[in-house]
Amino acid sequence: MERRESTNAKTGFGGPNPRDVGLPVSKRAGVKTGWRPSHLNITASPRDAPGMASGALQNSSQMACDSEIPGFLDTLLQDFPAPLSPESPLPWKVPGIVLSQEEVEAELAELAMGFLGSRNAPPPFAAAMTHKAISQLLQTDLSEFKKLPEQEEEEEEEEKALVTLLDAKGLARSFFNCLWEVCSQWQKQVPLTTQAPQRQWLVSIHAIRNTRRKMEDRHVSLPTFNHLFGLSDSVDRAYFAVFDGHGGVDAARYASVHVHANASHQPELLTDPAAALREAFQRTDEMFLRKAKRERLQSGTTGVCALITGATLHVAWLGDSQVILVQQGQVVELMEPHKPERQDEKERIEALGGFVSLMDCWRVNGTLAVSRAIGDVFQKPYVSGEADSASRELTGSEDYLLLACDGFFDVVPHQEVSGLVHSHLIRQKGIGLHVAEELVAVARDRGSHDNITVMVVFLKDPRELLEGGAQGTGGAQADVGSQDLPTGISELETSTSTRS
Repeated sequence: MERRESTNAKTGFGGPNPRDVGLPVSKRAGVKTGWRPSHLNITASPRDAPGMASGALQNSSQMACDSEIPGFLDTLLQDFPAPLSPESPLPWKVPGIVLSQEEVEAELAELAMGFLGSRNAPPPFAAAMTHKAISQLLQTDLSEFKKLPEQEEEEEEEEKALVTLLDAKGLARSFFNCLWEVCSQWQKQVPLTTQAPQRQWLVSIHAIRNTRRKMEDRHVSLPTFNHLFGLSDSVDRAYFAVFDGHGGVDAARYASVHVHANASHQPELLTDPAAALREAFQRTDEMFLRKAKRERLQSGTTGVCALITGATLHVAWLGDSQVILVQQGQVVELMEPHKPERQDEKERIEALGGFVSLMDCWRVNGTLAVSRAIGDVFQKPYVSGEADSASRELTGSEDYLLLACDGFFDVVPHQEVSGLVHSHLIRQKGIGLHVAEELVAVARDRGSHDNITVMVVFLKDPRELLEGGAQGTGGAQADVGSQDLPTGISELETSTSTRS
């Protein structure tokens, strides 16, 4: 096999970059995987967007979901007729040796959603079942799982006292038995709350390792946000995110598990979702830094997320992963990525005693090509963990959101996205399932060597985009530099974190 050395654009470190041969199926370029909160690829149903009549589809989808539940429960209990004994093998891979108390809920939710999704559980039901099982576990005494960490001599006494570590394998076994108990109870009577109607979404996702040695991107598509976190108000919520790791996958994987969980616990979620997202990024960064010190991890990750609450869009970001909105064929800028060469970022870093220098690109302290990220323990506080956010009311005229890492946006300008998507929909006669795959291919063909992740969240039935004839300014052949596009900034309610 041919092996080539290349430099990681984020860290500046070199490494061999074989192609996808030999990777597990779930990590190969272009391979679609099953539903799970951080690895969903396609939810193939148009959502009930403002102005879009999809009642018949929603009802038929709900009926199909309800009819699947009894069979799913019967099969699960046939395969697992009793709770796990101490000697029984676990049905899932345990996330490490220990978990801190603050990590338990999100990590176990990830395990359950992956397990239930692999067995084709209807997503809303899987999320509700996961929430119920976690709630039961957290009501028990977890002290039996407590482990004493190996403390470093230089650690401060205050920091030692804050960390409670629990045996991950024991927790995972006890949690599965809680899940089994919920399954057994619900086989007799499924709660009505698990069968509540839910908006249907069309989400196209594609991710490739490309020529990099490792795949360090992670993404989240969670239309069942309310079910997973037990939110019973009348506001529909759906969460989408892309995380672009560097120096290893640990930080990106961690963020894909914990940011949305941390957001769900913020008091501001119900009144100021954008603030909840900012706090969730900060909280996740603090948690990962503690884990990084315990386990000697050095990775970091940029990230961008979108939380749609009812008819309002909230976005938050760290670093250079980005989200754009396309409305009636026009690109609406929602954010400004954090890059070292941005004047305010450069001034913030220099005020802290760091520096920004131009090497192959602009880098913080001669190393990282991003100025904000979760993790990067040895570059704090110069590389900040404080996110920025913005909010925007949705009117029903919006076409779709596109979230992607810099492996895409470094080679595909925002203004070309609309034309590329429109051309794809024309060729596919309004079917948008594979539009992300084509966008990834465009970025790769234009010379991107980085990991590439693209997520397209349709806010309108793609067929309506063709009927409306809104092509925007995007085509790859268009003179995009001459277009006077609305930025949308004036229509945004923006929130910028305090510069540290």
